[in-house]
Amino acid sequence: MNDAQKPVLVWFREDLRIADNPALFKAAETGAPMVAVFILDEESTGVRPFGSAQKWMLHHALTGLAKSLQDLGGSLLVRRGASEPILRDIIAETGADRIFWNRRYGPGEIAVDAKLKAEFGDSGVAAHSFLGALLHEPSRVKTGNGDPFRVYSPFWRALERMGEPRLPLPVPEEIAFLDNRPKGMEIVELGLLPVKPDWAKGLRDTWPNGEAGAHEMLAKFLDHGIHGYADGRDMPAAENVSRLSPYLRFGMISPYQIWHAAKAAEANARDREKFLKEVGWREFAYHLLFNFPDIGWRNFSERFDVFPWKEQSPDLKAWQRGMTGYPIVDAGMRELWHTGYMHNRVRMVAASLLVKHLLIHWKAGEEWFWDTLVDGDPANNPASWQWVAGSGADAAPYFRVFNPILQGRKFDPDGEYTRKWVPEIAALPDKYLHCPWEAPAETLLNCGIRLGKSYPMPIIDHDKARIRALDAFETLKKAI
Repeated sequence: MNDAQKPVLVWFREDLRIADNPALFKAAETGAPMVAVFILDEESTGVRPFGSAQKWMLHHALTGLAKSLQDLGGSLLVRRGASEPILRDIIAETGADRIFWNRRYGPGEIAVDAKLKAEFGDSGVAAHSFLGALLHEPSRVKTGNGDPFRVYSPFWRALERMGEPRLPLPVPEEIAFLDNRPKGMEIVELGLLPVKPDWAKGLRDTWPNGEAGAHEMLAKFLDHGIHGYADGRDMPAAENVSRLSPYLRFGMISPYQIWHAAKAAEANARDREKFLKEVGWREFAYHLLFNFPDIGWRNFSERFDVFPWKEQSPDLKAWQRGMTGYPIVDAGMRELWHTGYMHNRVRMVAASLLVKHLLIHWKAGEEWFWDTLVDGDPANNPASWQWVAGSGADAAPYFRVFNPILQGRKFDPDGEYTRKWVPEIAALPDKYLHCPWEAPAETLLNCGIRLGKSYPMPIIDHDKARIRALDAFETLKKAI
């Protein structure tokens, strides 16, 4: 076998698609026989294991990718374990002399990739990496002083100055797959799906599968949801959200595809810009993760290291179960458990209740979201939790405490969202839906509601909690 005939590896990771996949596209251009590889690596140092809901989404992403590769005449080689020894085994089995991948940005993943690139080079295997998950490399977006950004608005302006992102790449016209392929595992053998109890019915009903499902979601959003997005995106009962985040998380769709499709859509300029800024917020989260890699476990603002968090108590369990007594929060937590997703406005209100009303550390909420969200993301998840807690980037005013009653009335005024997820209080008039404890006893009786029995009283009084939170924030002033 001469050098021109040696196989190449395409290592799929967080880019489980065949369209607009730079690593796949460039590997196909070589004309060399290809081996497509996925490794479920939860063993390498610093690599965070997937949460339960992410695993469900990953299973279906892999199934879709395997089908797409099969349609092109190939297959997906699946293995499990630490990436380095597995890749070395595959190289030895195939005689491959090149490996192609798209870059990742978690600190553990960067360390793995950097080590592999150096060691492969020393052993004569060329490693080629590409920008595929973000519109711009985080290392290239800098302030005028050459520093990373800490505030979103100037970061967005810097992105705009960098010009339009490249156009999406097509599916390779021709791929020569290696005939004598190594053996791997069946996707089902990875154990990504729940067995008993099967808690995924709501997920199955919510998310169309794979790369095709991602484009189905995008088309639906651009046909309907983008119209009125600028205002409707804060209304959880409205259909003005794209629900593309889990597909971006696993790379079933790329930000380039979303960006240019939104640009081409028939929508007014305000709605389009608001949506593109949300794509930009994802870029900002990864900018923070890349430049401040400990953001996932350490306060971005060090003065929060002295914040008087409370010991975790039964309050955390009540919050997780959607039994706080604040209907808009409980609706969000139940939506999360059923679908693996929560509307972004409600995420903020639910997170604020945990960290500011209950004074429970943001890390406890981040870990719960990591396990239960299908879009659990190594950048967005901790950056957003720190933003709500006040300890993160662009978190001013850090002392803001969301009022869950007013938030419910403002963003779910007709109660459509709340009644769907908290049916035990659905009969209440709108006036009392977001504050059942204020309803007259006769109203509660007529609606069949027994507070403290059929639905809980508030886990904590909002006014008292706000005062307690502001007192806690006073400790930060002494830390400056």
